Amino acid sequence: MGFDSIIVLGHKEYYPKFGFQRASKWNIKCPFEVPDEAFMAIELTERAFEGKAGTVKYHDEFMEVE
Repeated sequence: MGFDSIIVLGHKEYYPKFGFQRASKWNIKCPFEVPDEAFMAIELTERAFEGKAGTVKYHDEFMEVE
C-alpha cells in the first residue's frame, strides 16, 4: 500500500515483539495524554522518520470518542 511507517496506541507488551518502539524516540507525539510506553511506532522502510517529528493527527471521528 506504500506506507513507510505505522503508529499505534496499544498494549505496551504486545506491540514491541513486532518491532514497535516508543514513538517518542522520534519525537512523535499523541494529540492527547497517553502513557509514553503505549504510543508506539515502527519504520517499515529504513529511516522513514528521519527529519520528521510532530503530533499525530487522527480523523475527526476518532477524536469524538469519549
